[in-house]
Amino acid sequence: MSVEDDMIVRRNAAEKTGEQIVPDSYQGVSKKRVREVLAEIDQLNDNKVDVIYSLLCDEPSWYPKAAKKALRFCDGASVAHIGTHVGILQRGRNIKLDREGRDYWLKPFWEIGAIEKVYLDSNAEFSQGHPVAKSANSAYRLAPDFMVILQAPEDKWRVLAEKWMDADVTRERLALQAAQAQETADSVETPHSRLIRLSYEVYAPRFLTGYNVVYVDDGDGDRITDEERAALTSAGLELTIEDSMPDVLLMNPETNHLWVIEAVTSDGEVDIHKKKSLEKYAERNGKSGVGFTTTYLTWKKAAARQTAMKNLANGTYLWIHEDPSRNLLIQQ
Repeated sequence: MSVEDDMIVRRNAAEKTGEQIVPDSYQGVSKKRVREVLAEIDQLNDNKVDVIYSLLCDEPSWYPKAAKKALRFCDGASVAHIGTHVGILQRGRNIKLDREGRDYWLKPFWEIGAIEKVYLDSNAEFSQGHPVAKSANSAYRLAPDFMVILQAPEDKWRVLAEKWMDADVTRERLALQAAQAQETADSVETPHSRLIRLSYEVYAPRFLTGYNVVYVDDGDGDRITDEERAALTSAGLELTIEDSMPDVLLMNPETNHLWVIEAVTSDGEVDIHKKKSLEKYAERNGKSGVGFTTTYLTWKKAAARQTAMKNLANGTYLWIHEDPSRNLLIQQ
């Protein structure tokens, strides 16, 4: 069964026996305290309160291999874990909190350093950062100094919160978290990350002369960095959470023309749906058009995918890293 199904069974069993499903406090912190602290730092709404409360949960981790090492839910929980805790356990529904809402109930906290991004590695340990794009092992936990505020005595937590929100302290905190996350990222390069990098370092210079990279989706969660947002704005572009997010987006400033690259190691080719969606995106942003390339690491991988899917859209291109001199046009 899925985690959601397991938690529905757990909740239903508790209801039958009259057992309390979610305790009044985790690690000595009540939901009332969470609400007070979030009000103090101007982050108060019901979703955010329940999300922070879930990350205080000190029961065994919902990652099986982490639980075997005596790690807890609060040491690192995925978006699905958090959404399930909130929607099914805390609110008594049969559906988890919507994953797409993470930009509203998680992102504001990692932007101020209250929540840390962590990654469950092969040793079943959590390291800072999200080095693998869209990985099920990408998780979140409360930052230690934010925990201090939540657990502080009644007569001290407001003073701690005020100091914690000081602009200089915030910058220092975020810089430290970023440095720690970069250490993790430097130690991990997945096949997908590698192919994305090869797509803009090898393919683009050879076949897309005059195009500049304005966006790379090789992360998780906060998909658009401040630098990328500035580059997008400079190019007269805007990406929203409703837009299809390409692995690499480039633009030729002379022709005002876009190019999209999708690097495929498991799925995500430029199919008809993605092609039409990004053509609408280019039109909406006043661009002269958009071209498309799907890239693979090997012919074997391309053949396996296209034997099964046959989903490459007509008029798009195919590039394979092990055969880098050819740029193949897809036509019926």
